[in-house]
Amino acid sequence: MADLQVQGVVHWSIPVNDLDESEKFYGEILGLESKGRLGGSKMSCFKAGSHDILLCERKEALTRTPQQDNRLHHAFMVSPDMWERGAKLLHEKGVKVAEAVVYREKGHFTGRELYFLDPSGNMLELCDPNWKPGMPTPSYEEIVGK
Repeated sequence: MADLQVQGVVHWSIPVNDLDESEKFYGEILGLESKGRLGGSKMSCFKAGSHDILLCERKEALTRTPQQDNRLHHAFMVSPDMWERGAKLLHEKGVKVAEAVVYREKGHFTGRELYFLDPSGNMLELCDPNWKPGMPTPSYEEIVGK
């Protein structure tokens, strides 16, 4: 047994280049609930389900690629209907999709996944864990009607 027993997660922090731009993206496009900025800091808190996320503005803008960061990403769970709606919304808003839709049949996190980039280049994922093998596997283009 470990000496330290962690009981849960208080929040995760995501580094961003422009806090105003990121607040709009996470609030208006992803629909996360804004809890407000932390005092006079360059940090803004958002609620994602039962979790809190802090957007932390970098002192100097930095552009990273998912390849440089070994596919570092943050995954958001959504319902099947919301996953489809989210894919279409991301397409309509011109959000850059990082890779084709993944239909993951095995592993720790199964379901269908869509990876995309926030305005700072952070890779994010919409995950529908309800997708199961044998269900339809349309391409991103088929989903968004391209």
